This record gives sequence, C-alpha cells and structure tokens, in this order.
Amino acid sequence: MLHRPVVILAAAVVTATLAAAALGRPAMTPAKLQGTVGPGFTISLKSHGAKVKTLKAGAYTFVVTDKGSIHNFVIERESGGKFEKALTTIPFTGTKTVTVRLGKGNWKYYCKAHEPTMFGCFTVR
Repeated sequence: MLHRPVVILAAAVVTATLAAAALGRPAMTPAKLQGTVGPGFTISLKSHGAKVKTLKAGAYTFVVTDKGSIHNFVIERESGGKFEKALTTIPFTGTKTVTVRLGKGNWKYYCKAHEPTMFGCFTVR
C-alpha cells in the first residue's frame, strides 16, 4: 500500500507531460530573459532584473525590446560549438519573443552593427 501513492503521482506526471506534448506545448515553460538594445548605444540581458552572468543549459525565452532602428540583438555561442542567431534585425524596433535552447559554453550578445562597443557575455553550464 505504501507504493501506490508514488505510482499514482508518477502516472499523473507522465500523463500531464504527454498531454502537453499532444497539444504541441512544452511540458515546462522556459525561463524568461529580458534583452534590451538602444535607444542609445546600450545593450543588456537580464533575468529578474539582474544582469545575466551564468545560466544552466536548456531552453530560454528571450523577450527582446529593440529601441533603436540602427541596432539589432544577436546571440552567439563562442565555445562549445558554433551558434549565431539574430533575435531582432535592423531597422526593426519593438519587442520580439524568441525561444532558444542554450548549450554549454561561452555566449555573447551584441549589436552586429556596433559589436566592438555594444556587447555582453555569459556562461552556460
């Protein structure tokens, strides 16, 4: 009898995961990161208001606010395999939401047009 509640709980978790997959939704919602670029020559990536320095490998939802038509927001893995993705483009301004799976390694976010002065780095473990 002691094992029955554990089996029922495990079955409920599996059922919820399969139901989410059948509906085309992930079983867990990825953590949100807030990216901002512009309006001046500034760029940032934050999680809960703090600058992102390290993250665990996995899926993240980037909510990027692009405030400058001369800027964009790009993420790139610099070690652990090549990956580069522009989350916004020039001359777009506004907010875009993109989910990206981050693998282990050193990552950089930057404005492609102004990369030498507009960039930040973080590590995925």
